[in-house]
Amino acid sequence: MDLGEKIKQMRIQKGLTQKELADRCELTKGYISQLENNLNSPSIATLTDILSAVGSNLSEFFQEEREEKIVFSKNEFIEKDSDGVLWNWLIPNAQKNMMEPVLVELAEGVSTTGDVPHDGEEFGYVLEGKIAICLGKKQHVCKKGEAFYYLANEPHSIINKGKSKAKFVWISTPPNF
Repeated sequence: MDLGEKIKQMRIQKGLTQKELADRCELTKGYISQLENNLNSPSIATLTDILSAVGSNLSEFFQEEREEKIVFSKNEFIEKDSDGVLWNWLIPNAQKNMMEPVLVELAEGVSTTGDVPHDGEEFGYVLEGKIAICLGKKQHVCKKGEAFYYLANEPHSIINKGKSKAKFVWISTPPNF
């Protein structure tokens, strides 16, 4: 961590000059300049005063910013082929997130294994073919270009109702796949 650069960025974000920050902390402009150029290190008490003057605290200051991964490529997908069902988890380790998107391909006449009722919601978008969402004792047909959405509070599964493979994106919240 570049302590001086971080102090400087916080000062600039608050629209303060080095002199204004120094005055608020009963320090000299020269001392603030030395800190920002990493020529001097503040005591904990002084750093606390500086952070207070820019609207922060020690905990926030030393909290490391994690780089959030936003884009995932095909080679990062996790694939599992199981009895005519090809699963592609699109976001690695998505079970730690609030939702879990999966790309599913069903061979003709194949069904996903039945899922027991659980808290949450499920959404899908059909990319190819025709499927039926089996929800409780009812079936709801969904074709290419259509979407489905339901509360997962009944037993549920999806079956390929077409004459070729079916392909759809299926999102569960919370993660359930």
